[in-house]
Amino acid sequence: MEAYRPDPDFLACRGCVCSTMRRASRAVTRHYERAFRGSGLRATQFTLLSVLTQTGPVGVSVLAEHAGLERTTLTRNLRLLEDKGLVSVRQTEGDQRVRRVELTRAGRAAAAKGLPAWRTAQAGVTPILRRYKLENLSAATGG
Repeated sequence: MEAYRPDPDFLACRGCVCSTMRRASRAVTRHYERAFRGSGLRATQFTLLSVLTQTGPVGVSVLAEHAGLERTTLTRNLRLLEDKGLVSVRQTEGDQRVRRVELTRAGRAAAAKGLPAWRTAQAGVTPILRRYKLENLSAATGG
């Protein structure tokens, strides 16, 4: 049996920015998810509630843009939040195709309860960013 030799044409792929960012993103997500354990929220759910505390009632497309999510991912997450009574999703009166998302009282309370977990995660994320040479990311985002 012949020894395996890596294809030299693909050597540059080891430094693929897309692949590195995906690995970094998964590591950061795991970090935040650990911080949110026991809070009743996932990191993405907290992000949505947090955005809504800043925007007030907003259309689904605008919320997707603010949260950095695809609409299909957002819709799936909104369904879970709506089932928990944390958000209300309604069609607008003027255009039945447009859905508006609003934080409920329970949603505001859940966001407030999750805030300490977020602060803990945010304060401890730098070593993960450093591992991927992204330590300036939190400064670039105002964090």
